[in-house]
Amino acid sequence: MKFIYLLDLCAVAVCAITATLEARRRELDWFGVIVIAVIAGIGGGTLRDILLGRLPVYWIHDPIYVVVGATAATFTFFLGRHLRLPKNFFLIPDAIGLALFTVIGTSVAMKLGTPWLIAALMGVITGVFGGVIRDILCNEIPLIFRTDIYATASLAGALLLIALDSYSVNHNIAIVLSMVCIILIRLVAIRWHIHLPRLRADR
Repeated sequence: MKFIYLLDLCAVAVCAITATLEARRRELDWFGVIVIAVIAGIGGGTLRDILLGRLPVYWIHDPIYVVVGATAATFTFFLGRHLRLPKNFFLIPDAIGLALFTVIGTSVAMKLGTPWLIAALMGVITGVFGGVIRDILCNEIPLIFRTDIYATASLAGALLLIALDSYSVNHNIAIVLSMVCIILIRLVAIRWHIHLPRLRADR
């Protein structure tokens, strides 16, 4: 579980960085950026823990998550003031954060012995919910609803992790393979604008 713990801290940091890059476009001050970054970083895991009955939620008894999120946001905030980054650069760390949180959420649910479908859903919720909160606080339509394949990549990675685990593949190796799967699907979708069929209004 030490590997999972380190991945969890990395996930919070990456999500905080992504939230900071997104919030910068709204010209928020330092405090506002930290609030959004921390909430986005712990949001998915908080909802997961509430749904699974793991109370108090993980960051209450281990506040290092909040410290990591605030530190990553602060570093990115001040660094970002001196760097000019492409408009959609945040999509790259966002893909990494999606992968990290998905495998963590799935692993946590699997450890609790939930059915495979619930474990996969917990992975997706952990993966996407922080980004939803981030976009809402930044007054944006959540990325999951307006972009190329997103939650589908998360679900694919969660299912792959569950499948590999059922074949007794080393859990850490399964986690890495599942993360690579999610990141590759997401980056391919971004590069070639691949998305699921959309419901369009009649004209």
